[in-house]
This record gives sequence, structure tokens and C-alpha cells, in this order.
Amino acid sequence: MNGIGFPAFDRYIGIDYSGAQTPTSSLKGLRVNMAERASPPVEVLPPPSPRKYWTRRGIAEWLVERLCEEQRALVGIDHGFSFPLRYFEIHRLPPDWPAFLDDFLRHWPTDEDNTYVDFVREGIRGNGAARSGNPRWRRLTEVRAGGAKSVFHFDVQGAVAKSTHAGLPWLYYLRRQVGDRVHFWPFDGWDVPPGRSVIAEVFPSLWRHGFEHEGRSRDQHDAYSIAAWMRRADLDGSLAEFFKPSLTLAERTVAEVEGWILGIK
Repeated sequence: MNGIGFPAFDRYIGIDYSGAQTPTSSLKGLRVNMAERASPPVEVLPPPSPRKYWTRRGIAEWLVERLCEEQRALVGIDHGFSFPLRYFEIHRLPPDWPAFLDDFLRHWPTDEDNTYVDFVREGIRGNGAARSGNPRWRRLTEVRAGGAKSVFHFDVQGAVAKSTHAGLPWLYYLRRQVGDRVHFWPFDGWDVPPGRSVIAEVFPSLWRHGFEHEGRSRDQHDAYSIAAWMRRADLDGSLAEFFKPSLTLAERTVAEVEGWILGIK
């Protein structure tokens, strides 16, 4: 990671995401775990309110607070961060991630109050029809991961399409709020500058079976597994190789637009 010593981070935040309902809905499927360098992950509960569980907006605002602190954080979020290159080609978009986020938000305003992802899919809000994709399109990282589904594969078990379409506007929000304090990997480069926090896409199926459940629900355990794996990989020095996956120059160029799942070599 460009000369960074290890451990490179002070804390590790795992987020199991959900694209259900609206950005302000209290969702049982939204779970957050945070580990410190010296201590294993614990579940982070939302601030006291009538809402029992996290909301997507609440998580985004909480992350802004954490990312503005001095501790260097590695944040793993369980949804797609970009779309297959075919999407960019079909919609004649430049192969540029920040421009992609801006364009997506104009068509899929899924961060607006009282807006379901399905409202955009059905034409009630936004203009999703002008920025749709095919479930047969898969990103290179999804192919390499094996079991990862397309970001356009809605309404099936294990799908990440809805959470991806709900979560992308909040990546845009985080980028605008925290600026260059955070490195969005790999879009901002494969090398992480010293002292910078990192936000990366993760796939908890890679790790969930490697940690004891200890009574956690599936969503709780996924968030725990994300944070626990990132912490372990940083502490044992193996994280460096995951930030440098084995890709040809052509594959690397594609991945800089489509994104990459941290943990896939």
C-alpha cells in the first residue's frame, strides 16, 4: 500500500447493507460492527430514538462522524460500488467513477425520503428506465468471486441489486462530505496514501464461515465477519496483498471503473 506500515488502520467497520424500504426506515437487516486494533468487533447500535434499528441515512451520517475523527478506519460495505463496463458502453457514459455516481443519482434518487428502490424501478420516481442494466451483465470482480450475483439481478435470494441501487447515492454523499480524508478503493487508486481512511466493497460470503456465529443473526454475523476479517488481515500483514489483486493491465483498467471486492485476489 505504497509504503504504508502495518497495521495500517486503527479501526475496522463492517456494514451488512439492506436496500429495503426507504432511506429513513428502521431496518433489521442493516447491521454495523466496529473493531479497534486492540479489540475484536462489537455491534454498534444506532443512537437512541424511536427507531430500533439503523436507517441508511443514519449509517451514512454516523460514518461521516467516524471518518472525520483522527483514527484511520477501514470500512467494508456489502453492496456493489459500481456497474459492469457494459453499462457504461450501452449508456455512453465516460469510464469515470465520480461521474458515474453523479449520473446515477440523477436517475435513481433512492436517497430521497419516502423513496423505495422499487418506486424508481416502476417509474414512480426518477428515471430508472434510462439507466437500467441486464442481470446477465457481471463485473469482472463478481466473476472472479464465483458466487457473487450481478448488480442488476433483482428479486432473487442473495441478490445485492436492491442494496446496491439503494447504497450508491450514499457513497456519493460520503464522498462529498469527507472529501480527501477518505480513499475510495480502488477508484481513487490501488495505492492508499499514508494516514488515509479507506472505504471498500466487500462480500461477506468469503468470510462468514470462518468465524463462530455465537448466537448472532445472519446479518449481524456478516457485519461481524467483515470487521473481524479486515482486522485480522491488517494485523497479520496479509491485507497488503488484497489491496493489490493479481490482475493484468487490461483487467486492472476495467476494475478501476467497475470496482473490486476487497478480499478477491
